[in-house]
Formats: sequence, structure tokens, C-alpha cells
Amino acid sequence: MTTRFRAAVLTAAAATSVLALTACSNGTTSSGSGYKISFIQGVAGDEFYVTMQCGIQSEAKKLGVTVNTQGPAKFDPTLQKPIVDSVSASRPNAILIAPTDTTAMRAPLQAAASAGAKVVLVDTTVDNPSFATAQVSSDNVGGGTAAFQAIKTLNPHGGKVLVMSTDPGISTTDARIAGFEKAVKADPSFTYLGVQYSHDDPATAAKLITAALAKDPDIVGVFAANTFAAEGTGTGVRQAGKQNQVKVIGFDAGPDQMALLKAGTVQALIAQDPYSIGIQGLDQAVNALKGQKVTTPIQTGFHVITAANLATDGAKYAYKSSC
Repeated sequence: MTTRFRAAVLTAAAATSVLALTACSNGTTSSGSGYKISFIQGVAGDEFYVTMQCGIQSEAKKLGVTVNTQGPAKFDPTLQKPIVDSVSASRPNAILIAPTDTTAMRAPLQAAASAGAKVVLVDTTVDNPSFATAQVSSDNVGGGTAAFQAIKTLNPHGGKVLVMSTDPGISTTDARIAGFEKAVKADPSFTYLGVQYSHDDPATAAKLITAALAKDPDIVGVFAANTFAAEGTGTGVRQAGKQNQVKVIGFDAGPDQMALLKAGTVQALIAQDPYSIGIQGLDQAVNALKGQKVTTPIQTGFHVITAANLATDGAKYAYKSSC
């Protein structure tokens, strides 16, 4: 999950819709298999999931299948569950989905699988994914570890650090936090101040980091575990005039995060590879439908983007706003 979890830019009517659907008509149609496949995003319009959709579309052309894409306006199981229920009622052959909650989304996805759909979990997962045909995600624990290493490189003498995340109960961000916590606790030169939850709201993240800096003005590093957390943390650090002291490591590489990196407010980004997640997720779904070998779980890794590689290798890992 994206984390990674930017709300779609929707009209007021769409934002308040019960289903909050954003249906995409640009799934590729061909005279191929005739499989009915749906991709349910974590958030419609989020660059992470747009990039994943681009990978799915590209692979769909090669495989000769049609993929319909929908997603909720927010990373919220109460908005995603009605979409899953509606898609399941249409009896798809396969569903690719980024579940928005480890517990709340398990039952509706289990029901879809029991009804015959091949369910492939992309990016996020649930707390008992035994019903899933395959799982494809980033190495989120490794990403959290890399975030600590980036802070350590920038602060070799140690100091106080904390995590700014979204909400508990999201598999990807929980894993990133776990990786960061394990790494920081193993280094006695650093003091871990714990996790703050910003509820996917940049303004809340900015307020939380401002309060944290008022309490502990000597904080040297913050790991912002998703898109909104990075955006809000960077804003709060800048408003506090602490950008020369506090090193912010963000997760994901959407346009806003890249802008923060270019401005020097964020010192590094841990970029996922959602394009590859999309490709491999669709590959496993089609393999399952054809009775071919399925590989699971698959981890796609991550890439560290800094000012030093921003214009070279790092640029190719920036997320897309459209295909």
C-alpha cells in the first residue's frame, strides 16, 4: 500500500458515492482468451496504483486479455468492500486486488475465491491469505531497513528518530515499520521514539511532526512510511525550520515526493516497482486460469532515490500519473 495512498481527484458527487468507483475503460481487449479479469486498486488515482495499472495494461496486450480497473476514492475498507462485492457478483475469472485492511477485506475476498475467482493479492495482503492464488508485493521489511540505513548514513553519530505512518492494520506499512524498528533497535547510537499515525492526511502528519519536534527538538531523522506521511512530514519539518537538522526518508516516488526530494525537504525516497507488480500479478492470474504453474509469493524489491541519482537511474523509478 502505496502505500503509497493518494486520494483520487474526484468530483464531490463521486467522492460521496457509496461505491466510490473509478472505472477505467482503457483495459485492453483482444480476441484472446475471453477471460474476465478485474483489478481493484487500493486508491483510484494514486500514482502508485496508476503505475501498477500501466503494467497490467501492458501485459494484458501481450497476453490477449481484458482487464477492468476500479478503485475506492480513499484507502478505506468500507469503500473497497462494496466494490469487491459488486465485482464478485459479476462472476469474474480472476481478481487482482490491493486489500485496504488485513482483517476487514479477508471475508469478501474469501467469498470471491469460493465463488470461483482466482484472487491475486498485489501490494497489500490480508491476515490469512490461504484463499489467494498468488501474492505479489515489494520487500517492505527490507524497505524499512533501507530507510534506517539512509538515516544512519546521514546521521553517523546517531540520535533520536521516529516513524510517521498512516494507520495500523495495513500489511505493507506495518512491514515497513517492522523493518525500520528492528534495524534502529539494533543500533545503540539511536533512540527510537516510536510511531505516529497520520491517518493518510498530510495536514495531520505536519501537525504531528511539529508537536514531536516541540517535545524533542533534537530529532535527527524521520521515516515517513507512505506517500501522505512523507508529504506532511516534509511540510512540518520545513515549517519548523528544521530541514538542515531532520533527515526525512520517504516511501514511494510519486510526483509530490519527487518534488520534495528535489527541494531538499526529503533526503531520500524508497521507491517500489508497481509496474512490475502489475505485470507479475496478471501473469500469475492468467497462469492459474490456464492451469499452468503459479509462482507465489513474489517480491519485487525496491530502489533508493537520492539527489545524487535523481537525474539518472533514480528517475526511471518515479511513479506515473497516466499510462
